[in-house]
Amino acid sequence: MLFNTKSFSLYLQNLITTYKPHVNPNFTHTHQIKLISSLKVVWRKDQKLDQAIENDKQYKLCARVVKEVLNEPGQVIPLRYLEKRRERLSLNVKVRTFLNRYPGLFYTYYDRIKPKSDAVLFLRPSDRLRDFLEEERKIYDNNEELLVAKLCKLLMMSKDKVLSVDKLVHVKREFGFPNDFLVKLVPRYPNYFKLVGCPGEGQSFLELESWNPDFAKSVIQLRAEEEAKLTGIPVRPNFNEEMREWVRDWLELDYISPYEDVSNLDQSSQEMEKRTVAVFHELLSLSIFKRIPVPILGKFSDEYRFSNAFSSAFTRHSGIFYLSLKGGIKTAMLREAYRHSELIDRDPLLEIKERFVELLEKGKHEWTEQLRLQREEVKKDMEKMALRSEDEEEKLDELMYDEQM
Repeated sequence: MLFNTKSFSLYLQNLITTYKPHVNPNFTHTHQIKLISSLKVVWRKDQKLDQAIENDKQYKLCARVVKEVLNEPGQVIPLRYLEKRRERLSLNVKVRTFLNRYPGLFYTYYDRIKPKSDAVLFLRPSDRLRDFLEEERKIYDNNEELLVAKLCKLLMMSKDKVLSVDKLVHVKREFGFPNDFLVKLVPRYPNYFKLVGCPGEGQSFLELESWNPDFAKSVIQLRAEEEAKLTGIPVRPNFNEEMREWVRDWLELDYISPYEDVSNLDQSSQEMEKRTVAVFHELLSLSIFKRIPVPILGKFSDEYRFSNAFSSAFTRHSGIFYLSLKGGIKTAMLREAYRHSELIDRDPLLEIKERFVELLEKGKHEWTEQLRLQREEVKKDMEKMALRSEDEEEKLDELMYDEQM
């Protein structure tokens, strides 16, 4: 067991057995549905949160290109092959231009694709990139307990405590899982995980083997406990949201942990809405950037009991979430994790991004310095040409004067 808080097991058990949904007697079930499930709220643009996505645009582009090369056999690829994949990678400049802008990522060299073919330009990871990959491995090792807890939490929130391996692989970057988490991390914890089927060969699933009550605390619950410790007064877990008139009664409902069994709740009830918001809040809190594209969340609709119109909850509860449309993709963001466009709720695994950005910045600095030197050389050449032209004009004037004499 990674964490040991024995008292929480009794607390969680008591929470589940004593939970009774609060129902406002002034509201009928039909009225509840109208207020929550069918409520239409006007979407409002938040430029600062949109900027947070824009700020990571170059980082994500470079990460995609690096991943593309590292996934190749031998981690090498002909430049012209990578050039053909530009559209899929959303790379809007030629590969040569990209390499010039970020010279610290790859080395280029000539080799033959086939024994008798002409030599062509290849790419392979630079020594700097390999050093970064070693740092990345160490950061993953140092945060292994966090990774295990995250993976357990994702399984514990699902209705059957089982998730598709294909879906988990698809979201590994969102939650910070390493590429090899299924073959290295999962087998080391047979007390928590059971892999059913073979990944990549038909359907395979990851099952939760044992329930750790220490992992069944949501961020909302932990926050309430911490506040209670500081004030000495019991604090009721709840969301930080504006007390608008229509949401007041909804906020008065008891908080429903995303780790509770809610199979008895009506999908369109206020209680189910509260639980769904709790799941969204927890998923975004577990993610590296505290934001997840809505299409990715939609892949888990069945496992986490989301309704078909689940994305409308992000605009209904705009005090908790922001739905960004940046880049033509809907992205759900956790407002409380940001101050303006800066992420303040920082996941320990963000250190990987910071190290990678340092690598990019170093290469970009070299590129700009090289451009500056080239401009200076061109300027010097132009000045020399100008001086030469002046000398030639003076000599021509002297000859013309001599002829006149």
